[in-house]
Amino acid sequence: MVATAASVVWLDKPEVMAVVASWCAWSGDDGDDVTISSFYIKWLHSCLLHEACKSLSLSHTCLSKGGGYHCPPCHIVSVGGLQFLLDCPLDLSALTIFSPIPTGSNAVLDEDSDCSPRTSLDSENGRKRQKMDKTLNADDLIRSEPCYKTVTNLHLWDLSFIDVVLISTPMGMLGLPFLTRTKGFSAKIYATDAAARLGQLMMEDLISLNVDFRQFYGPEESSFPKWMKWEELEVLPSALKEIAVGKDGSGIAGWMPLYRVLLSAADMKDCMQKVQTLKYAEETCYNGAFILKAFSSGLEIGTCNWTIRGPKNSVVCLSSSIFVTSHAMNFDYHALQGYDLILFSDFSLNVNEDTENGGMTAANNLSSTSDDSDTQQMITESLLNTDDSFEEMEKLAFISSCIIDSVKAGGSVLIPIGRLGIVLQLLECISCALESLNLKVSIFVISSVAEELLAFSNVIPEWLCKQRQEKLYSGEPLFGHVDLIKGKKLHLFPALHSETLLKIWQEPCIVFSSHWSLRLGPCVHLLRRWCGDPNSLLVMEKGVDADLALLPFKPMAMKILQCSFLSGMKLEKVQPLLKMLHPKVVLFPENLRQHFGGSSTSSISFIQYSENETLRIPRLNLSPELDISTDLASQLNWTKLTDENIHIARLKGELSVENGIHRLLPGNEQIVSSQSGLLMHWGSVNLQSLVASLQKMGINAHVEEEINGTETEYGVHIIGPNRALININATRTVISTGDEKLASLIFEAIANSLDGI
Repeated sequence: MVATAASVVWLDKPEVMAVVASWCAWSGDDGDDVTISSFYIKWLHSCLLHEACKSLSLSHTCLSKGGGYHCPPCHIVSVGGLQFLLDCPLDLSALTIFSPIPTGSNAVLDEDSDCSPRTSLDSENGRKRQKMDKTLNADDLIRSEPCYKTVTNLHLWDLSFIDVVLISTPMGMLGLPFLTRTKGFSAKIYATDAAARLGQLMMEDLISLNVDFRQFYGPEESSFPKWMKWEELEVLPSALKEIAVGKDGSGIAGWMPLYRVLLSAADMKDCMQKVQTLKYAEETCYNGAFILKAFSSGLEIGTCNWTIRGPKNSVVCLSSSIFVTSHAMNFDYHALQGYDLILFSDFSLNVNEDTENGGMTAANNLSSTSDDSDTQQMITESLLNTDDSFEEMEKLAFISSCIIDSVKAGGSVLIPIGRLGIVLQLLECISCALESLNLKVSIFVISSVAEELLAFSNVIPEWLCKQRQEKLYSGEPLFGHVDLIKGKKLHLFPALHSETLLKIWQEPCIVFSSHWSLRLGPCVHLLRRWCGDPNSLLVMEKGVDADLALLPFKPMAMKILQCSFLSGMKLEKVQPLLKMLHPKVVLFPENLRQHFGGSSTSSISFIQYSENETLRIPRLNLSPELDISTDLASQLNWTKLTDENIHIARLKGELSVENGIHRLLPGNEQIVSSQSGLLMHWGSVNLQSLVASLQKMGINAHVEEEINGTETEYGVHIIGPNRALININATRTVISTGDEKLASLIFEAIANSLDGI
């Protein structure tokens, strides 16, 4: 971007300092004072016109607070007039309101219940009413091809105004095809290489899983399903209705078919072609002015925190992060230092649990911590404490022991595929436990993308922790599943009905399969097979309503193990992290208000945000830099101001913005000399100096004082060579004469008594 700019510069010391007084004449407005050193200018206040100044301010809107790991938060941040969308997830936990595909004797649906819960007719008024049963049962679920719940509040925005989409996790890109197919959407999409690939595999798996529904129910006659009619929604049980339409009824707008009624795969492919992938810490420049970088968050393979550095402000988008992990690259928090604003969007914090464990208010701790080296060392040690990592390994070991107990008792184990890192580590733990007990139990991974997923996980060393990378250097596989596949202890199949799978199937067995919502894929069939076996085990991750998810399979004799895994930093680590990063402003969710309370001694401002509320953030950086070329600066003609020891000059050049750097270059036009053609004057007229200048020009003048109300005015009467009058007060100077030549001489005399440029 190149624009012509006319500026005025003055120097405190000509060879050292300069200040821009009027910047960007193409904008039609004057800017404020700016300082340069060695021809580097720092704009101290505003440098663009009023409307442009407003566009350079920061604003933030939380569209969705998210629902844990599988549904990350979604935000829109406005920086320098550009709209940045952070993540575009799907709420797949909402699939629990739909009934899985019936099997066996239940495979044929009644005509009156193809897409709605069973209802009865009110004999008094003929209206449909919900069954009187207060307890939910499987018949209450919606029997229809499921729709997928996108970020509801995103539909309130004009998507054509979104400039950039930043993806921080593979789960955060599942809703992208709904954006990229929207008319007018032209935003640039950025994601890490690993996140983009894993996200694509997740999309492909969802499309594959949805095929069974399409074959069973057939294509919809329109894009508006029957179950979305208001009369059908009204008779839903309250628990299902709240998921379907939200508390205020606006949630219904977020439901979409996957991804289009007919061209699902084409939509997904078109979406992925629009994604620009990056390595960790790889720099990319958007629009010539904004530098974007992704740094590891440690949450999963390829997950990241984004940084946005613009000409006026710098922002860190801090998502759920884990300092030390056993598979993914650790949280790179050092790279987040020196930024103006941190958007804290980690909604994994268990506030009540952390409070009971002695979690402290972040702001208060920040104010009481010093900056000496010993304190910094203590902060680093507290952040890199590996207790969390050990706890995760202990959880995996406990899950493995439960799995071994089930298979030893003759039961099978079903593990819905959720997080890739947890699955890979759990495979290693299970195989070690089986080997130590000399148990021969088949392990299956059944998914349409199983082979690609596991193959990809073994060729991405740059996205893994150092311990995993060292395995590569020693010639070992990055993960243990490689040896399991070679030893025919682990079998990969795209579908449950595979002929080869049926030949080698043997129970008890351990199965990893799609989908964690328990509504799609092989999990549904295997649950129906084993739900009556008290020796079998279902391993579920917290984050989905277990009662609702298991509703179609009740009564359940099968054992259920529901566990939670680390999804972000603990509250006790937030305050030392902010102490180290030391931003000017921290935006935090309202549910953490008591832990981010204000502190009179802290230099960090804490601002809370809530869902669907736009916050205006004051301009944080008042001194961005401008590089003036040496050729341009050396041609400046300096004028010393009358009353101060300051030199000033008029400057004209071309403004160039490239890779976030602002440069002022010589233009095609010559610099106008500051000694002629003065365009601006300021200050008060010195009467003695004015009369002296007039007399030197041969003009006779005398001064008379006049009282006009409470204001004192001075009249300079000129009687020769022609008559003229100069009225001078505190706000204006008026020359009255019929002689044009005399008027020019008077103007010159007044200009000599004023500072001008």
